[in-house]
Amino acid sequence: MGIRSVVSKPLARWVVERQQSWMYQAGEAQQRWLKRLIAGGQDTVFGRDHRFRDVQTIQEFRQAVPVRDYEDLKPYIEQILAGDSDVLWKGKPLYFAKTSGTTSGTKYIPITQDSIPNHINSARDALLNYIDETGNSGFLDEKLIFLSGSPELTQQAGINIGRLSGIVNHHVPAYLRTNQMPSYETNVIDDWETKLERIIDETIDQPMSLISGIPPWVQMYFDRIQARTGKLIKDVFPDFSLFVYGGVNFEPYRAKLFESIGKRIDSIETYPASEGFIAFQDSQTEEGLLMLLDSGIFFEFIAADEYFAENPRRLTIEEVELGKNYAVIVNNNAGLWGYSLGDTVKFVSRDPYRLLVTGRIKHFISAFGEHVIGEEVEKALKDAMQKHPETEVVEFTVAPMVSPNEGLPYHEWLVEFATPPHDPVAFTRDLDNRLIELNVYYSDLITGSILQPLKLTSLPRGAFQRYMKAQGKLGGQNKVPRLANDRKIVDGLVAIMHNA
Repeated sequence: MGIRSVVSKPLARWVVERQQSWMYQAGEAQQRWLKRLIAGGQDTVFGRDHRFRDVQTIQEFRQAVPVRDYEDLKPYIEQILAGDSDVLWKGKPLYFAKTSGTTSGTKYIPITQDSIPNHINSARDALLNYIDETGNSGFLDEKLIFLSGSPELTQQAGINIGRLSGIVNHHVPAYLRTNQMPSYETNVIDDWETKLERIIDETIDQPMSLISGIPPWVQMYFDRIQARTGKLIKDVFPDFSLFVYGGVNFEPYRAKLFESIGKRIDSIETYPASEGFIAFQDSQTEEGLLMLLDSGIFFEFIAADEYFAENPRRLTIEEVELGKNYAVIVNNNAGLWGYSLGDTVKFVSRDPYRLLVTGRIKHFISAFGEHVIGEEVEKALKDAMQKHPETEVVEFTVAPMVSPNEGLPYHEWLVEFATPPHDPVAFTRDLDNRLIELNVYYSDLITGSILQPLKLTSLPRGAFQRYMKAQGKLGGQNKVPRLANDRKIVDGLVAIMHNA
């Protein structure tokens, strides 16, 4: 056993014990952070604009700070990019994490000296929780790979700018750098397919023990390795024992990924965002991800079904209910105030607070008032796949067909199968029936003959990869939206398919 695996165990115990000091007193931890944040933001441009010196209570804070999206925050970001200090948070940000917005174009999310520990320590603590619970630490002595965006940074106004995963790459602890892969030279390659081949060149003969990344891109890595070697991943990497992932629901990819590996291995789900590291899986036996409520962020929540109301109610962590979908609002020590993250979550435990990520507040289908959400389409697909266990899915997305050439409107599912169902008609029927069970409004539209049952379009292998490449979003942290209320993505996929 190496020095890393030996030292990690007492460190893991210390981290978990410290964590327990706030896990069961989450309300008090959140109140402390609200006070710290208001005090820290008082002398900023934003703090003066929103009268932070007069804010004493959470009610006063909500009156002073409305819920906002990136467009509302953009004027302050532009001040920082122009060179101003003390705008959203004291001083200047260390970084801007660059992300793609659906309506805002490129977004620049600040990361400060005060907020960077939230990103770095949370990723570390996810691994340490696993080590403390299972006693498995040997993976730290072998090679670790993080499939991520480029760590290459640009600068503006003295601030480093890059993708979140690339920024975090600069803060990998020194004790892990010697066994981290791929090399920096490979990691900065922009073209994903070229980069992937170089990653395989560097890793294929190495004792890989931990692999981390967004599931569809890890699957692509596995597929390329299998194409080269003709072997299962367990035979290429016999020491591979831990998979760390985040960014998308793992369930649609689980069967195919483990088939590629050839054995079951432990996995850790994380919930990182440019705006903050929100939660991680702290247990291999408990459902959900532990929400990080003592890490520089004061959270608020809005019930998803109230989000678009004129004055939706903003809740603290102590006011949330189990089993209900909420939009997440972030206030943090990077200078985000009343910032709508865009994600929806559902709590499965209150003591401690554990959650499931259920989708995006703006990713839904409600062309006819059905308001079908990501959680529902993912669950319907998972359950249909269980009824047809031979089925393996590479990727999928869903959109409404409002004006078909004939017949009633319907939901169209575009699915790329690794292994299609033996009986596609029965699979489609089971999928539709499960969605009817999950969404009463969809059920009413089907039974009321407003919609006809969903239609499933099977796409050829590689269709989603070709689409993402055409959009300039192949690889890294990019994800295909599960569903949309328009046909932009679906039409793009159909065009790719017809031009193949």
